[in-house]
Amino acid sequence: MERPITGFGFDDEGDSIAILSCGHPQHVRHNPPFINRSWVTTEQGRSSMLGKTLDCVRCDKFELPDSFVAYKRTPVFTEETLPAGLRKDHSTKTGVWAKIMVAEGKVRYRVPALKADIELSPDRIGIVVPEVLHSVEPLGAVRFFVEFYKAWEGDSRSGDRAA
Repeated sequence: MERPITGFGFDDEGDSIAILSCGHPQHVRHNPPFINRSWVTTEQGRSSMLGKTLDCVRCDKFELPDSFVAYKRTPVFTEETLPAGLRKDHSTKTGVWAKIMVAEGKVRYRVPALKADIELSPDRIGIVVPEVLHSVEPLGAVRFFVEFYKAWEGDSRSGDRAA
């Protein structure tokens, strides 16, 4: 899934890391002749790449960024109280991830862009990727809630900036 670069940082060895809008870090090394990214070697070069996109394979795998923390939770929904808007395609905002947590029963979780049609249960959590259209459908009697995640405020890798 293509994600815009929102900032840059460095790993422990000094290699450049692009921070993507989803919150995932991605190495962007200059290692000729294998990888030619001379733009990573200067602040001006990195700044020129803000807003450009990179393929985020971690989003494709529904991987919640490690440093993200829960900050909000919905009430418990049932097959009768589930809002109509959640049954239709909808998405979270930039940088907002979520977990669909089923307490009882089963929920169908569809994510067309990632070709996912997943049956969630108490044993299987659904991960919601930011800005990606998805929908849920109760499969009979169900009780579930959604927990939202964002970058931890103390995470020096989050936010819009160039290193």
